[in-house]
Amino acid sequence: MPNRLATETSPYLLQHAHNPVDWYPWGEEAFARARAEDRPVLLSVGYSACHWCHVMEHESFENPEIAGLMNQHFVNIKVDREERPDVDAVYMQAVQAISGHGGWPMTVFLTPDARPFHAGTYFPPEDRGGMPGLPRVLLAVAEAYRQRKDEVIASAGRLTEHIAGSALTAAGAGALTPAIMDEAARRLVAAFDTANGGFGGPPKFPQAMALDFLLRHHARTRDAHSLDMVTRTLRNMAAGGIRDQLGGGFHRYAVDAIWLVPHFEKMLYDNALLARVYLHAWQVTGEPSLRSVAEGTIDYVLRDMANPAGGFYSSEDADSDGVEGRFYTWTREELVEALGSEDGALAALAFGVGARPNFEHTNVLHRPLSLSELAAAAGLPEDALVQQVDGLRARLLEARARRARPARDEKVLTAWNGLMLRALAEAAAVLEREDYARAAVANASFLLDAVRDGDRVLRSWKDGRARIAGYLEDYALLADGLLAVYELTFEPRWLAQARAIATAMAARFWDAADGCFYDTPVDGERLIVRPRDPLDNATPSGSSAATLLLARLAALDGDPEKSRLVERVLAGYREALARFPSGFGELLAALDTYVSPGPEVAIIGDPDAEDTRALRRVLYRRFRPNRAVAGRRPGDGIAARLSPLLEGRGRRDGRATAYVCHRFACQAPTTDPAELERQLDGRS
Repeated sequence: MPNRLATETSPYLLQHAHNPVDWYPWGEEAFARARAEDRPVLLSVGYSACHWCHVMEHESFENPEIAGLMNQHFVNIKVDREERPDVDAVYMQAVQAISGHGGWPMTVFLTPDARPFHAGTYFPPEDRGGMPGLPRVLLAVAEAYRQRKDEVIASAGRLTEHIAGSALTAAGAGALTPAIMDEAARRLVAAFDTANGGFGGPPKFPQAMALDFLLRHHARTRDAHSLDMVTRTLRNMAAGGIRDQLGGGFHRYAVDAIWLVPHFEKMLYDNALLARVYLHAWQVTGEPSLRSVAEGTIDYVLRDMANPAGGFYSSEDADSDGVEGRFYTWTREELVEALGSEDGALAALAFGVGARPNFEHTNVLHRPLSLSELAAAAGLPEDALVQQVDGLRARLLEARARRARPARDEKVLTAWNGLMLRALAEAAAVLEREDYARAAVANASFLLDAVRDGDRVLRSWKDGRARIAGYLEDYALLADGLLAVYELTFEPRWLAQARAIATAMAARFWDAADGCFYDTPVDGERLIVRPRDPLDNATPSGSSAATLLLARLAALDGDPEKSRLVERVLAGYREALARFPSGFGELLAALDTYVSPGPEVAIIGDPDAEDTRALRRVLYRRFRPNRAVAGRRPGDGIAARLSPLLEGRGRRDGRATAYVCHRFACQAPTTDPAELERQLDGRS
């Protein structure tokens, strides 16, 4: 018989709907029962693509004896952290305070008024390897609550005070100068892995926002080392097992320092952020391989993560057939079976499948040899080799498609879709890909229809149902994506919607007294603390995303109130920006936009006409991260009212015309792409 999770939309919660555990979703019903029966609450938080979440479910939550202990002593709540990042953020602080580290699955014990008093992550079903088994923990916590309730309540009070006081707060006003970014870049240099790329040691995550900041730093200073750090990292990641060498896209992280063995889940946000970094690096360097990775990443999302309605799914699991990485890994014998002995040997050489497995008893495909090294080893010309390896890849992909696929979390999250929307729209503009443009417009249309309720943004959509009030990141990243679609299409509705969402965002999440953005709306559900975290994690923080959005919008509409909010956030965190750059990549991008504004460009013309395309080609040929772009079709009076950059400006001699301004000094309008490039570069 299913439990209360059977009516939820989250695939992660639905996976637990037939557990013998008497699960509740997060909500008042569970806490009301806890208060009425004076029982502690067991809060379990995870997500669909989490390998150890599945392990703990199978070992413990499907075990009738362990479930019986949970049901006897606790009110049990299961939360999908991707749907409820606020709940996850608050109680993860408790886990970190108690255990010194965090992670998922997350297990937290609460008083009936939701205050934490004990916490951990994964617990095995019995004592193992120095870890207490879950039954031992359950009985000890239940006994402590019954026998020493005063101590438990006091501990919960102290832990709640710690959580409330641990938020990184704004430090007050200060000068905003490029020196902050210079110091941030120096600290990233100190953390850089010169041998393998990336930052720090294993496990190694693709820190896309830090890499993008370094590209900005290079664009502003021409510092060659910043660019080298980015390209070295991106090349090594592209050749490593963290990248799906057959199907494109990236896995979550590498368990080693060399990007070889990944944790195999694939997340929409990683692929959105990395597609943009590879695209930007291609704009800087012109390296065809970087463009190829960007396109391959986007193509993976469009092929495997797209909902027919226009949204993008959240993730794919690490496991299939109950084995981590089974879908992606190969033995030498499997290569020969799929390709034949001769082609199988070439595939083994190309994809690093040697005599000794590199992952348990099988192999993660990677590219250990450069093209020239592989051509020499295979005795083939490089051009012929590329064609042959591409053919092998296609045949292996076809063979892999016959395997059991990893499960896919098919909920559509607004913030993550906003990230993908911007990546799609940017790639469509830069690469002139009409298929990407169509997908971007379809995604934008879907989101505005599916996750809007008046001026409110909702968090999650699945099977025609949108639910959960949106968080700061949902508002900010959705509006940011819509702004990119406006730049791509010149259609004013996208700019109008981005501005409207930004206005609602400021009203609901900005706190003038504290001088910061909160992650939850002012009229949202009350937790034990109202979360606010400016630090980027795997995705941009809501605060960083909101600040960058407002900086980009202010450049288009000249709104001084937006600029004041941007300045106040940046000034408050100015010292932290320089000291902790890996946690502030997106806010550093906002600082770069604020202190080093790029050209303001208005283009009047039909975006589908060749004369307009020629001007846009110049605009997007190079990486100009801080440019502000306003576009208007001839005769469109609505757009001109949305941005002062478009007021009183029309075509010259019936041709697409560009207007360029630098810091309020405007150049003569031009219809000539070469002249536009001179103006963008600040040359007369």
